[in-house]
Amino acid sequence: MARKKKAYEPLTAQGVLQAFRTARKPLGFRELMRTLGLTSRQRGELDDILQVLLAEGRLIRLKDAFGLADQMQLVSGELEIQRSGVGFVLPDDNRRKDIFISPQDLGEARHGDRVSVALLPGRRGRNPEGRVVRVLKRRTEIFAVRILDVKGKGVWLGQSTDAKLGLHLLLDLPKDAGGKHLAPKKDEVVLARIGERLEQHLWAGTILEVVGPETDLAVQESLVKFNHHVPTMFPEPVLAQAENLPQMPAAEDFQGRRNLRDLPLVTIDGATAKDFDDAVCVQKTKAGFTLWVAIADVAHYVPPLSPLDGEAKDRGNSYYFPKSVEPMFPERLSNGLCSLNPNVPRLVMVAQMDYAPTGKRMGSDFYAAVMQSHARLTYEQVHLALDKNDHAARDSLANVLPMLEQAQALARELKALRHGRGSLDFDLPDPEILLDVQGEAADIRSRPRHFAHQMIEEFMIAANEAVAEFLTKKGRPMLYRVHEPPDPDKLRNLFKLLTRTELKVNLPKTGEPADPRMLQAVLASARDTDMEFLVNRLLLRSQMQAKYSPDNLGHFGLASKCYAHFTSPIRRYADLELHRALKAELGGAGPKMSHKRLKALGDHLSTRERRAMDAEREILKRVTVMFLMDRVGEAFTGIISSLTDFGFWVELCEVLADGMVRLSSLTDDYYAFFPERQELLGQRTGRTLRMGQKVRVVLDEVSLARLEITLRLAPEESGPARPSKKRRARR
Repeated sequence: MARKKKAYEPLTAQGVLQAFRTARKPLGFRELMRTLGLTSRQRGELDDILQVLLAEGRLIRLKDAFGLADQMQLVSGELEIQRSGVGFVLPDDNRRKDIFISPQDLGEARHGDRVSVALLPGRRGRNPEGRVVRVLKRRTEIFAVRILDVKGKGVWLGQSTDAKLGLHLLLDLPKDAGGKHLAPKKDEVVLARIGERLEQHLWAGTILEVVGPETDLAVQESLVKFNHHVPTMFPEPVLAQAENLPQMPAAEDFQGRRNLRDLPLVTIDGATAKDFDDAVCVQKTKAGFTLWVAIADVAHYVPPLSPLDGEAKDRGNSYYFPKSVEPMFPERLSNGLCSLNPNVPRLVMVAQMDYAPTGKRMGSDFYAAVMQSHARLTYEQVHLALDKNDHAARDSLANVLPMLEQAQALARELKALRHGRGSLDFDLPDPEILLDVQGEAADIRSRPRHFAHQMIEEFMIAANEAVAEFLTKKGRPMLYRVHEPPDPDKLRNLFKLLTRTELKVNLPKTGEPADPRMLQAVLASARDTDMEFLVNRLLLRSQMQAKYSPDNLGHFGLASKCYAHFTSPIRRYADLELHRALKAELGGAGPKMSHKRLKALGDHLSTRERRAMDAEREILKRVTVMFLMDRVGEAFTGIISSLTDFGFWVELCEVLADGMVRLSSLTDDYYAFFPERQELLGQRTGRTLRMGQKVRVVLDEVSLARLEITLRLAPEESGPARPSKKRRARR
């Protein structure tokens, strides 16, 4: 009788991993075939699974074999390289600390790559140390490159515009380029695909696109977006879904919604704002005040798992630049259906809150509504009317002025209560780039802030807290906006520094846990003193970064026990998700997202938020460098903002910019750095340079390639700085 043929069993990744665990050692390909009892017909299937496991970082390729990553003290994660050349790997397992990588242990890994790292013994610092053993996935093979020189016909020398990469490339044109339209000039920016490595710091590359002159602001925005992977185009299915939306809400959309069209709701935004997703109204009542915060009902138009939803989730938030915005949704939504433009009906979700005269919330209600904005106001208008009592401004706002005065009264009470519980308000300038008629930077100055700004902030905070508390009491899983207590080591160092000053009487006792009221008292004691700058900067640096989490960890900076983002669903995906949770709870149904899925979503959105912040910081730095290019040699007043053993940074007072004074430029003495005192001390003269000290500096050099502003101390006999002709003309 013939032997029955063994049935074919499909190969799985788990089966392959189990073979490695059973063997308890690395396995070569042939050895793995024998261990699994595979036939030659299954070689391709095994190879495919191995490639997936390698890409996921679960297996590591050795010289002649494969090994389990978790058995080899290997950790996978994303590599971030600092401008100094050192790197840190952010592990996929966020329970692990970041891993320090010295420049000689980077191998061929580049900034942004996913890598596998072997942990090294013996490091005593705050972070474990490792060595990159394998690049799992390149972040990109295409780079924004600045042309340094034309080396010959069809050959260019370029350098990556991302200072963290440190790449030099020898570039040529693609074989199918055809015409000369791709041939760039010196100091132009191009997109290039990297090729083979030619020398230690030199790679081959092929020019794909010429972006334009390096000193053009639009070009700078393009390369920052490219370097930070900021999306600039919406896929066709997303645009098609947006185009299929109606121009105006339909009558059937009003069913089941409260009619607030007669309520004098208004939007208050900056003068250049184009989308308005929040409106407010306050009315005085016998019991105190009623506040309505109406937020565009984006969830009504964006179903989960739709193309619009998928793209918005991937973007995470909108991205803002001096000349442009990369919105989370196409303009059909952001500037149309979900923009609360005046005198047109709009669908909204409303948080209605009742307050005692003291600003204490007595009750709240949440519902879907239809509204019609009664006015599109600017912060400046409201400031002139309410704070400056400007007659023309008050006349122009006559129809909503009584409501605005009641709003101001409530906002002052809310602010006093928030301040009373310990909410931290750092007195730091917010840079604003002013563009001229050509669209180039004309000035960089502190953004004006009036109580009109604070009024809207108070109302948004109030709505965010009210919704978060409501959903928490109902047991609805949600994403909180959390801000954990400060880094205890940084706080300890700050307090140690302040014990040497007149502020020591206001400092907490040793070992006392951080409390918002305590830090608020330290800020208040330093206000209007020589210590104000130092205390504000160091306290801010001690703060943890806010993030999204399904666990309610509280918001330390706002001294809030329960906080979430509800008020900007057109530009933050977390707010859209909270709207869905609120609508599901109000409807008494709807699926509840699991803690695991919410955790993954929160981590993703926090990462996207950091991407936006990094991109916005970099374009500000680039604009600042370009703005100062024609001011080399000018003298400025500045404040020392940070010190290190090789120099110190100075924030300029005349223009919101900061640069570095290197110790190598100081020839009057040898200086020693005392980090515990945040001081540099001259060994011969006893001259002291300390954080918060006002100094006169001269702009020595600016470099767009290195994103550096180099300063030197002005000679003591130098007179007051004279504004340049360009600056006098702007005044």
